[in-house]
Amino acid sequence: MKLLTILFTTGLWGLRCFGQTDSAAIPVTTDSTKAKATFTVGVTYSNNANYYGQRALENIPYVAAGATYRFRSGIYLSGLAYKLLNDTGAFVSASNIGAGIAFKLSNKLSADLSYSHTFYPSYSPFLQASSPDNARAALTYENWLTSFVNLDFAFGQTPDVFITLGTSKLITLGSISQKDVITINPSFDVVAGTQHFYQSYITEKKLRDSLLGVLVPPILGQPPSGNNITTTTTTKVNLLSYNFKFPLAYNRTKSMFEVAYQLSVLSKQAESGAGNVNSFYSVSFYYQF
Repeated sequence: MKLLTILFTTGLWGLRCFGQTDSAAIPVTTDSTKAKATFTVGVTYSNNANYYGQRALENIPYVAAGATYRFRSGIYLSGLAYKLLNDTGAFVSASNIGAGIAFKLSNKLSADLSYSHTFYPSYSPFLQASSPDNARAALTYENWLTSFVNLDFAFGQTPDVFITLGTSKLITLGSISQKDVITINPSFDVVAGTQHFYQSYITEKKLRDSLLGVLVPPILGQPPSGNNITTTTTTKVNLLSYNFKFPLAYNRTKSMFEVAYQLSVLSKQAESGAGNVNSFYSVSFYYQF
């Protein structure tokens, strides 16, 4: 039985970055021995938007729906739409389109090159709204453990670079019948990058709050008290977060139901909440034609 493998094309980002970068990625198969065109659709609920283990000052639960079409050559096209559950305005809170190509460099080493653009409305609450364009280069080495390195360049009003190093292990827990399998794919990764996006986010939040008549505290946008971190770190590549992910999936031949939990510990250099611990969980369903 062929299992669906969550690669991401992100982004697709998915919420790749809501990443990762990185979260609501649409799965694609990577069975090079029987390459065929595939069309995958999916829907995800998450308790909060996740940007490389970071979160906005306010909670942003959302539902995302999307699709990916992958050609036999490894080229893929994708699209996603997001609805913030606390957004009573537009039907779609943000949308994303992307394209990329996945290919083998050797039996165990594969590469993925992709680009995506996200359409944000004015005064969007997403951390990364000032950088709607994202280009990614990724390498994955599959052995007993799966190791990966991702390089992301986010740009738009502000440019940022992110480097993610990580490893994961797919573990089969058992089956209910001969046509399914239950798996868990725990992973750990470390993210480093620049933080120009955060200053833009703080500026936009102040404008949004002032339009809504919300009192803006003078300390808004500064790290929590007790953390003597200055905003000069935005121009440097700093360690941002340590991320532990635990996706538990029920797989059938063409579908997958997944419950995932992520624990992110932010570094002392993370302006979005230095030293904080963030928790994210999501529920997703994917179907591949």
